[in-house]
Amino acid sequence: MVSKLMMVFVATDIVFALCGGLIMGFALMSEQNMRATPTKENVAQNLLLDQCPLTAAVVNSIFIFVTFLLSLPALFLPQNRGWLRAQGWLVVFCATFTLGMGLAVWAETLQTRKNLSVLWGRESPLVQSLLQQKFNCCGYFNATTPRFQVDDVCTNLLVAQNKGGCIGQFSSFANGYLDAIFTAAFGIVALDAVLLLCVAMVLKYRQEQERYRHIDEKNGMRGL
Repeated sequence: MVSKLMMVFVATDIVFALCGGLIMGFALMSEQNMRATPTKENVAQNLLLDQCPLTAAVVNSIFIFVTFLLSLPALFLPQNRGWLRAQGWLVVFCATFTLGMGLAVWAETLQTRKNLSVLWGRESPLVQSLLQQKFNCCGYFNATTPRFQVDDVCTNLLVAQNKGGCIGQFSSFANGYLDAIFTAAFGIVALDAVLLLCVAMVLKYRQEQERYRHIDEKNGMRGL
């Protein structure tokens, strides 16, 4: 009969693999979206995604899948502890990798306005215009610094001055979007910690079972 500990371990291991799929899917879909034609709906999101470590996310998900595959021999070899130890070390590595990515995104939010100013300045007039249309504003700091792009929202200087710059709306959107990303990364790290705890408990359980087996073997020999 399968113990409750093993059931929890298997369930956590499967969720761990699903998190790897989630990371892989997010990274690949983000890269695909970034190659799409910029529109008012996707321009801000794609600019922020371009600042995220998407390639590192793909690599991280591959390590997660490898770690999951290494856990399978441990399930089918109930007396073996070597595969479990290897899985445990890889879980630590994956958790550290994911934590590093989350911290990198979190660091971006500490200087959002400064970073977005640089980002705004290097984008084309089309992208700046789309951002103005999305956030209903003109220019980044204000209508003249940098100068706004003439479009349906900012038709002239007077209208642009009345609407104000995009710094507030763009920064709020960026913080909310990036917060969701690094919070998800930290949540996955928490799951990694749970899986690592399960690995440690299974190792302890198998070690005790082996010790009891050795005791039984000795007792059996004495009885003979």
